[in-house]
Amino acid sequence: MSDVTIQPVQEAPAGRPSQAPHKREAAAGLTPFIDELRIPPVLRPGRKEALRGIDIDQTTTWVRLHSELPPTKVWAYEGYYPGPTIEVRRGRRLRINWHNRLTGAYPVTAAEAKPLPGAPLPTDEPGVGNGTLVDGVAGLPPWTVTHLHGAVTGGGNDGWSENAVSPGESQLSEYPNDHRATSWWYHDHAMDITRWNVFAGLAGMYLVRDDEEDMLQLPSGRREIPLVIQDRNLDTDADGRLTGRLLHKTQIVAQDKDGKNVSLPFTGPYTLVNGVIWPHADVAACWYRFRVLNAANSRTFQLRLVDDATGAPVTGAVWQIGSDGGLLPRPVPVDGALSVASAERLDLLIDFGRLRGRTLRLVNAAPGVAYPDVMQFRVGATQVRDPFVLPQVISSSFERLTHGSVPHHEHRLVVLTPPGPVGNFHPEMWEMRQIPGKDVQVPTEGIIQIRGADKEVRTYRRTARMFDDTLGHLVRHGDWEQWSFLNLGGAGTHPMHIHLVDFQVMDRHRYPADPDSPYDNEVGGTRAPLEYCGPNPISPGDQGWKDVIQVPPGQMVNVLARFQGATGRFMYHCHLLEHEDMGMMRPFVVMPREVLKFHHHQPGGHDHGAH
Repeated sequence: MSDVTIQPVQEAPAGRPSQAPHKREAAAGLTPFIDELRIPPVLRPGRKEALRGIDIDQTTTWVRLHSELPPTKVWAYEGYYPGPTIEVRRGRRLRINWHNRLTGAYPVTAAEAKPLPGAPLPTDEPGVGNGTLVDGVAGLPPWTVTHLHGAVTGGGNDGWSENAVSPGESQLSEYPNDHRATSWWYHDHAMDITRWNVFAGLAGMYLVRDDEEDMLQLPSGRREIPLVIQDRNLDTDADGRLTGRLLHKTQIVAQDKDGKNVSLPFTGPYTLVNGVIWPHADVAACWYRFRVLNAANSRTFQLRLVDDATGAPVTGAVWQIGSDGGLLPRPVPVDGALSVASAERLDLLIDFGRLRGRTLRLVNAAPGVAYPDVMQFRVGATQVRDPFVLPQVISSSFERLTHGSVPHHEHRLVVLTPPGPVGNFHPEMWEMRQIPGKDVQVPTEGIIQIRGADKEVRTYRRTARMFDDTLGHLVRHGDWEQWSFLNLGGAGTHPMHIHLVDFQVMDRHRYPADPDSPYDNEVGGTRAPLEYCGPNPISPGDQGWKDVIQVPPGQMVNVLARFQGATGRFMYHCHLLEHEDMGMMRPFVVMPREVLKFHHHQPGGHDHGAH
């Protein structure tokens, strides 16, 4: 590490609790809420350090995920899991040398298991159980590349998946940080093994500050807390005791045409916040700001604050003030559950002054969750003088986009297909191009027809489906583009992420999804046009700037972005890490328009008009 001072790890800010809550019964072998929430250390590079660059080492270390567990071996940035929270000022360029200093055997055991009749799902149980180890994972080398998720930076600094480095090598990246105040995060992005490298511990938060945020005088210091939420599973020994070793166990649902197991994306029984399983935090009876990051491999959390004694939802105390790309125009009251998918961020304010002396739980209210607890808050009984007042306007600089507020823009359609014989039983991501439909025979593999709201039928041919297929998206620097993601169903909600840009969600439209869709999964095309079924509302939190958007089955989600600030080769992908590793990722290139006109292969978009 360079001479940058790192603020040491702290426990959560103190607030004298009214009384010690009773001890909980163990869940999956561990007692909830007995360990304090840890706060990752903060790294604030000064001007001199930022200009000459700072060094961050990836090292193998041991941490306690829970006081009832033996130490767990993880890969970590600067020896911390999660990594240090990096804080920068808008417009202050930062160079980081990411050094691979990892040693030893791979810290993750990977297994696949079939569900047994009458037994809990294998993903809800610790230990390999009746599962089988995934061949080759134990012998993986420490091959890593760091991506700063959300950053506007050149393609050479973006953490291209195939540009991973081996131990003893370094990755030099430069981040201009010319962005409104927001929360980004950094994580591993190595080709084909991102799901296991991130699972091993390679993740941390990155905050951008600016003057607009400063003027709000939001809760800060010990009252601004990052919450990095993940789920994990753990291995057991021959006697069934938890060993603390990380276990990536997935559920087998089929076999592909080559006889290989097809598994669902990872979910696990243990929820970690800042690297601690089911922690508690003592908080004072005043306003707090929480920078929430879903850093889980694939689980979508439906976060809800409830009273610990009664289980009743807490109302009137929680407000959302920001999303992935920065501050919202106005605070949004949150009385129900907040959906946050993998890689999405929430900027939340909680008024604990309204909840003085109470014990609260943050839970995952999604249906079918075996262990819904996330963490516990113990609110101090002492009244606290708190000068903070919730502003009526959060970001006065925010502008909501409309189709008429931007110049003519390219349209691109990406279809998210169900798993099936055409895709080797894995969902796929198809780039489409509109073609004349009069001479097309249906159903034909790779042909999708859509009847939009205007009743016109449009026909599309697949132009790419795998990462290594021919480059299809060449973008002129500075151009606005609308990208439409259509989920045909069969594989749940896909959180779609586009590197380089923030976007706004323009529309959500419903179309038939599996099993009622005219999409023929055996053929890989539609038997008849997908019929427009009407609009879906956009939630208030999704009306801000985003870089990840949830695309549920049977929806077409249209997002609008301006591709500016940097050029080079980037990626877009599903942020379920298992899907990303299994092919739901494609490249795109941003080039100066003056250069692009000389390019020998200029695939364009299309006017899909399907909404």
